[in-house]
Amino acid sequence: MRLPEAVVAILGQAHTIAVVGLSSNPARPSHGVARYLQQQGYRIVPVNPAESAVLGEPAYPDLEQAAAAVGAIEIVDVFRRSEFVPEIAAAAIRIGARLLWLQEGVMHAEAEQQARAAGLLVIANHCLLKEHARLREAASGEKK
Repeated sequence: MRLPEAVVAILGQAHTIAVVGLSSNPARPSHGVARYLQQQGYRIVPVNPAESAVLGEPAYPDLEQAAAAVGAIEIVDVFRRSEFVPEIAAAAIRIGARLLWLQEGVMHAEAEQQARAAGLLVIANHCLLKEHARLREAASGEKK
């Protein structure tokens, strides 16, 4: 997938990513993706009411409480089933996120459209780790 330039720009400028559905279980995909993003220099904000802390960061039960505690959240990365996307997209709009990223297998056309209509960029059914790594690889290849 070729990411839109605006998405690439946000990934390059963003500091904080809320990971909705982040698990403390290292075997879960959300944990591996969040750990990778943390290693790339992003601040990870776990959003999961069943967790108290993940990857050394306090967890929050929802996006609004996360944003109230940490300030601006530029990217919302979603590891929840598609049926939960409408409420997450609405919360992402309310907190002023710039990018709503729905992981592989996560899609909801109506919620995606509502987020776009509110000014968010939306990527659905793609892995943020894979796309970020691809961008890094392409950038390192260009510099050689």
